Amino acid sequence: MTSPTPRIVRLRQHAIDHGHWTNHEPALYWGRSWQTTAGEIWHIVRRARATAHILENLTPVIDPDELLVGKFAPVTPTEEERAELDQWAAIERLLPVAAGITAHQAVDIERLLLYGVSGIKELIEGYRRELDVARPEDLEKDAFYRACLIALDGLVALARRYAERAVGMAEAEEDPARRAELLEIATVCRTVPEYPATTFREALQAAHFLTFALCAGQRMLLFQLGRPDRYLLPFYRRDIAAGRITPEQAQELLDCAAILLNEYTPKGLAVGYMVGGRDSSGMDVCNELTEMLLEGIGHVRLSYPGVGLCWTPETPPHVMRLAGRLLAEGCTHPAIFQDDVISAGLRAAGVSPGESRLYIHSTCVEITPIGSSNVYVASPYLNVLQLLHDSIGVPPLGAEAPEPTPLYASFDALLHELRRRIGDAVRAAVVDTNAAQLSRRRHGGAPLQSCFVNDCLSRGLDIDHGGARHNWIEPVFVGTANVADSLAAIRQFVFEEKVLSLPELAHALAHDYEGREDLRAMMIHRAPKYGNDDDSVDSLVARLTSWYSEECRKYRSALGGTYQAGMFCWIQHGELGRVTRASADGRRAGLALADGAGAAQGRDSTGATAAILSATKWDHRPMLGGIAVNVRFSPSPDREALGELVRQVCQTYLQRGGAEIQVNVVDTETLREAKRHPEDHRDLVVRIAGYSDYFVSLPDVLQDEVIARTAHELA
Repeated sequence: MTSPTPRIVRLRQHAIDHGHWTNHEPALYWGRSWQTTAGEIWHIVRRARATAHILENLTPVIDPDELLVGKFAPVTPTEEERAELDQWAAIERLLPVAAGITAHQAVDIERLLLYGVSGIKELIEGYRRELDVARPEDLEKDAFYRACLIALDGLVALARRYAERAVGMAEAEEDPARRAELLEIATVCRTVPEYPATTFREALQAAHFLTFALCAGQRMLLFQLGRPDRYLLPFYRRDIAAGRITPEQAQELLDCAAILLNEYTPKGLAVGYMVGGRDSSGMDVCNELTEMLLEGIGHVRLSYPGVGLCWTPETPPHVMRLAGRLLAEGCTHPAIFQDDVISAGLRAAGVSPGESRLYIHSTCVEITPIGSSNVYVASPYLNVLQLLHDSIGVPPLGAEAPEPTPLYASFDALLHELRRRIGDAVRAAVVDTNAAQLSRRRHGGAPLQSCFVNDCLSRGLDIDHGGARHNWIEPVFVGTANVADSLAAIRQFVFEEKVLSLPELAHALAHDYEGREDLRAMMIHRAPKYGNDDDSVDSLVARLTSWYSEECRKYRSALGGTYQAGMFCWIQHGELGRVTRASADGRRAGLALADGAGAAQGRDSTGATAAILSATKWDHRPMLGGIAVNVRFSPSPDREALGELVRQVCQTYLQRGGAEIQVNVVDTETLREAKRHPEDHRDLVVRIAGYSDYFVSLPDVLQDEVIARTAHELA
């Protein structure tokens, strides 16, 4: 692995010292625009004017050492601005609600690189010329197209402000080398994104500008950078051939872009890109940029970017060895995704074969098609353990005393009741998320985003109005391992051995095993646990996952999409665990639920291989809502050997049809020390449940959850 340049070391430290900065300006300028455009008849045009007003007025900031630009300036509001913001907040609370998930996608960055804003505007004008505005439907399309043009002008204005800022700084700069860098920034920003990119640096700056502008101008976060090892490759190879850039210079630029993501995205979220995988013809695409983007993980070592490596059986062995070494070094990226499994799932969901190879882990591990998605991810998170508790009369923490525990004639009868409750929960989720989608159709609108999402422009429809090609919704099921382990214990002790009645168990769970440590010990040590290659409990996970998919397939979204299940948690295993009483797997009340699709914390006691065998005994293809399987290893002085073990474990999982695997290499004592002395471990990054985060920033419930995970050893 290579080392970062001194510039990257300094920029990384700046990001650690200053953190992200999301300033007040977007809300301030949106409010000003909204209040001055009250006479605008078209809601979509009004929203476009607000987006443009933000981008035209954002304070440009260029910090020392930066080569790429675009982030929020560290400015604080004046007293007058604070009063104005308070007034606007009061007004905004009275506006109609546009609910539901926003962003969580990668737009069509290649469109911007190939055509520039100028070319896209020409395309839009062509669509407008074909309209007959005397027809109501065409009149509405014309308003949408006008909104797109306004928003695109705002994007260009943002770049021009940065160019002017760079020139002004260059005039005051005494260091000739830095002056030249600032003038180069100005030249690049005068070119892109207004015109097509012609160089590697222009292409990278344009991709970043668009991503940042979508976040700032639309007041929403979590747009991803897509597949940069694909769309940047032609620019890189041309520049290398022409002698315009060296590999070392390109690596430094990629690292600069990675650090910028940390400068404007708050902690606790997820933003990044994917590399590798197959192209539309089925060929593995790993190339020199794939390796450079992976190398950047070791250079940056921050929570962002979240890098996903898409694996195929043809992925070059040295790429997988590099991934294994990075993980063995303590990096939490890359997460590794099984390209063929995910592509098959996308095709089953109606995505074309070619497009099924171009997807993104939308923030954590949720799968959405790049450039054509209006997918609502994690909508909502469903606490499956509480559904089991409801089935046996155990209320949530803080709720009133339970109803009498139902009596079931058989274990199958209990399963039938749980299946019914899962179905009811999915149905309720469908009602809520469809209402959210309908609210956005009436009160939303994102014309800048729509310019880069297929097929909004060709249809003349905003993304919130149904213009996107794919509009499915992804509910996420949390606590599956807890449910399977609990069911296995109930089956064994209540229905087979009959040493425990269901009312007795429900009482113990409702009272957090108070006075019944003997019962809790029995549940932990005598019942089988998912994650140990035991078919008796692994088969219960297979049954649960099939129920999730079957229930989701019954429904359609308000915009005509499907429902696709997922099994990751972000931080919700902690949040849902807080309100969930003790469970029959031996878990205490209030503790985090299982962290994804793998074993519950500390329950995979027979080795990493057994854990991944259990996690691949069920079909991962339908789980487009995301699968997160965590595996933790203890550090080893022999990092080469540990890296090889990590690679082998990951590759076994992937060869068996596992969709996603993520690795932590960190010892328990380091985690405990970081909890005791957070000031000494500010940059300790750990894998949570689909994403990476700073350990010391996590709430206690999630810190304890990470500590409780099984740490597998290098034999």
